[in-house]
Amino acid sequence: MKPLVMIILLSCSLYSNSIFAQEQQVVVPYTLADRDRAIRTEVKMDTKFEAVNARIDYLFWLQGVILAFILFILGYTIWDRRTALQPALDKATDADAKSTNLIRALREYSKKHADLAEILRIHGIL
Repeated sequence: MKPLVMIILLSCSLYSNSIFAQEQQVVVPYTLADRDRAIRTEVKMDTKFEAVNARIDYLFWLQGVILAFILFILGYTIWDRRTALQPALDKATDADAKSTNLIRALREYSKKHADLAEILRIHGIL
């Protein structure tokens, strides 16, 4: 009796495993044509992304060139103003030195002439 029960239990367990195995099988809704189509679509998308990345790289380079040009123009403007301003500063320094010399000469001359001393006092030079 025991061997018979064992055989029945063994056959039931084998049968139940085949039932569970059939339930676990998943039917894939894709065919080989679908897989090939998905691969072709992926390749097309990769090429499009590469083209977009190339354009973005080009735009970064273009922005860099424009920024460098703007900085160059700004630097040139500052340099040109200093260059153009230097002669004016030299003339102003020269005029300041001449006016200082003229004031000294007028003060020396006003020591001998009282009317000039009075005029210089009125204008705040003496």
